[in-house]
Amino acid sequence: MDYVNPKELVQEIIVVAKRKSELSIGAILIRSILAGAFLGFATSLAFFVNAQGLPAIVGSLLFPVGFVMLVLLGFELATGNFALLPAGLAAGQVSLGKLLRNWSWVYLGNLIGCVFYALLFYLSVTNCGAAASGPLGDLLKQAAQKKTLGYMALGSSGRSTALIKGILCNWMVTTGTVLALVSRSVIGKIVAMWLPILTFFAQGFEHSIVNMFVIPAGMMFGAPVSLRQWLVWNQLPVTLGNIVSGAFFTGYALYTTFGAQEMDGRDANKVNAVQNAEPHSVLDPKPEIAR
Repeated sequence: MDYVNPKELVQEIIVVAKRKSELSIGAILIRSILAGAFLGFATSLAFFVNAQGLPAIVGSLLFPVGFVMLVLLGFELATGNFALLPAGLAAGQVSLGKLLRNWSWVYLGNLIGCVFYALLFYLSVTNCGAAASGPLGDLLKQAAQKKTLGYMALGSSGRSTALIKGILCNWMVTTGTVLALVSRSVIGKIVAMWLPILTFFAQGFEHSIVNMFVIPAGMMFGAPVSLRQWLVWNQLPVTLGNIVSGAFFTGYALYTTFGAQEMDGRDANKVNAVQNAEPHSVLDPKPEIAR
């Protein structure tokens, strides 16, 4: 059967969380750097489409390609892990220390991947600095300023807005992360993930990892944004908002309603069996175990 019901879905979330918490630092860094780069690819694609004068919704429809690719390849994205590992923590399968270890290294790796891709993208668009950036560079420059100086102009209200947009964003992103487990088929996973990712991006909510590409790229194209302004007025409040919605609105919420009160002895045995089995991929535990 292709569909995974919510009760079994939570079991698999816990299994995935435990596996992620036990990854080596080397594996975490490689997978998270690649995830950051792939998300940068998807974001630059959306900006490229918008620079052609097409409606913004077209770029939003295409943006989920990056998320889909990185999830299917088993890469590490901090915003998704903001939901998965808290569910494992609530289930007693992940320690607080391992949760923080994973979050820290994945976040760092995502940052490296995004900034590295931003540099390559800048060099590509400007012919290694020999040409003007054109409409594409202008769009990124404007976006970087809006995401930092725009909030700064509003003072505390701007910081609160960034926080709230971060909450709304990762509520959808983490929904996409867990929906990757709701189907056994690749096409089912893709469709399930696409919907919430499209929803957040089209409404302009704030994703801390996407911003690791947009703001540095905008700065490279000439946006008058300092490192401090980026961190204080966007990266820190947005990251906090992403953590809040990921951990509480998705991770703990799903575990509380479908895990803690519903799991019986047979379900616990299934979880243990899946943990001991060889994974098909990071987000696809052995389907024959948790059927």
